[in-house]
Amino acid sequence: MAGKQQRQATSSVGSSETKRTDVRTTGKKCSWASYMTNSPTVIVMIGLPARGKTYMSKKLTRYLNWIGVPTKVFNLGVYRREAVKSYKSYNFFRHDNKEAMRIRKQCALIALQDVKLYLNEEGGQIAVFDATNTTRERRELILNFAQDNAYKVFFVESVCDDPDVIAENIREVKVSSPDYPEKDRESVMEDFLKRIECYKVTYQPLDPDEHDKNLSFIQVIDVGRRFLVNKVQDYIQSKIVYYLMNIHVHSHSIYLCRHGESHHNVQGRIGGDSELTENGKQFAAALKAFVEEHHLSDLKVWTSQLCRTIQTAEELGVPYEQWKILNEIDAGEYEEMTYKMIEETYPEEYAMRDQDKYHYRYPGGESYQDLVQRLEPVIMELERQGNVLVICHQAVMRCLLAYFLDKSADDLPYLKCSLHTVLKLTPVAYGCKVDMFDLKVQAVNTHRDRPLKKAVNEVPPTFLRRNSFTPLSSQDQIKRPRLYSAGNHTQPCGSHAPTFPSMQFSEVSEGAELQRDFKWLQYSRRL
Repeated sequence: MAGKQQRQATSSVGSSETKRTDVRTTGKKCSWASYMTNSPTVIVMIGLPARGKTYMSKKLTRYLNWIGVPTKVFNLGVYRREAVKSYKSYNFFRHDNKEAMRIRKQCALIALQDVKLYLNEEGGQIAVFDATNTTRERRELILNFAQDNAYKVFFVESVCDDPDVIAENIREVKVSSPDYPEKDRESVMEDFLKRIECYKVTYQPLDPDEHDKNLSFIQVIDVGRRFLVNKVQDYIQSKIVYYLMNIHVHSHSIYLCRHGESHHNVQGRIGGDSELTENGKQFAAALKAFVEEHHLSDLKVWTSQLCRTIQTAEELGVPYEQWKILNEIDAGEYEEMTYKMIEETYPEEYAMRDQDKYHYRYPGGESYQDLVQRLEPVIMELERQGNVLVICHQAVMRCLLAYFLDKSADDLPYLKCSLHTVLKLTPVAYGCKVDMFDLKVQAVNTHRDRPLKKAVNEVPPTFLRRNSFTPLSSQDQIKRPRLYSAGNHTQPCGSHAPTFPSMQFSEVSEGAELQRDFKWLQYSRRL
């Protein structure tokens, strides 16, 4: 950062004469984003201090990265602290403090240089410019910068006059700010409130009726009680609006766990719809005791539509909702096979999955990236709800955890989600607190570690493969029904098993069944 301060920044940041190096579609793995955005976007935060701008910036960035759109926050406060090593008082933010105003503008220009570098050369698609941006002069500077570089601009203004909300935000976040090392709460509160008054003198809110009617923006009023949306330009901006309208600032916890151990878990088989083992049933009973012990009386319980999660929830003795989109990742033609079977029968496919587990798509099935797209409505509902227990599956739990813990696509498929363990996620100011509860019921270990990197001369050539960027299905892929598993001789889940009229088994042709049986016969002969 120190080197950044030495760079020359002028008001002509990103001159139109500067040629753009477009590497956004070359040299980066995340080309899915190019389907969502046809040009880079700068999200510009607006609002007085302590209005939740950084909170929204961080959450929005986490969401966009999770759905596959490379996004980064550029917080102007970080640049200002690097330029001014020691913060003295609110006087730095007075509009008549000419030296401070010069420094603040210089920091903004340097931050915009970094935005340009990120969007043009580092593969970014969206940059979030997190600052107050309370004057039309500052916003005009950003608009000119974006126009010179052919970026779209979307403004997010947080408007709040509730003194209780403002005071709570100062107590929760600003007291621990680097601006106030080792200061007592009372003096921090006093100084910060005076800082807000300094900004109010020159604050010019967005004017949707006249001056700013042609800009694209959303106004978030009183922490999401009301919204005003103006001139949304494209799909990604509609996604931003959709997300911001769903996040609610309220105290709640999310409990995640997998179903109890299933027969397929013990056999090492993937997918399918097998029932719980005795250990799995013991976990269901232990989960009921856990819920009662923690007095989670207002808890909502969600499951998938697969038998093992339903059986686990039935033991709780409380109402629960079944979500089809919470079903485990679809392994397609490899449903109910073990990894050893796949490695021996389809060695190239096995190797391809190890090369890029996030984007690899099972023949006739899904990839982790497909699963993330499928789970997006679950994330939206979790943001809106109170306390929720989600009883799900290993791949599903990994995707949900990756959102809340801000994990990358490379790390997501290797997150450890053990059977018979409950994770409690509690959103805090700029992140998520995690508490782990091992319910002490024995279970098999289904986790597979990330493959070790091989020496250069041992690495096989990269396969040309089907992945998440190709169509979801093709004529040579067989779609297998997964409601009931081979070997389940009784109706799953007892009398509580739901019926799903939407699942038509007749859609799988007799020829497809014969072809599948032939593949199994081939495998058994090889054994």
